[in-house]
Amino acid sequence: MTRFCQLWLTVGSKEEADKIANALLAKHLVACVWQIPVSSDFRWKAKIEHSDEVLLQMESREDLFEQVEKEVAKLHSYDTFVLESTPVDKISKKAEKWSG
Repeated sequence: MTRFCQLWLTVGSKEEADKIANALLAKHLVACVWQIPVSSDFRWKAKIEHSDEVLLQMESREDLFEQVEKEVAKLHSYDTFVLESTPVDKISKKAEKWSG
């Protein structure tokens, strides 16, 4: 049974977001990518930091996570990026055929 998921990843710029989104789409690792401007606060090297970033929300399958992570590692500018997966419990039938 195919298990769909939402993937989440922040990047440092619109250009980087486009580069990663296009690579993942071209390799059929994701079905859709939303780019959302976000303002992030986080701890880094014992300090609280602030950054304007782009959040990529992506439709994919759980079995593709490792491949997505490898591709992101080649393209991402951060020393430490966070790629997260959220399982999708239900999806509409037409979207299931399109995403699968």
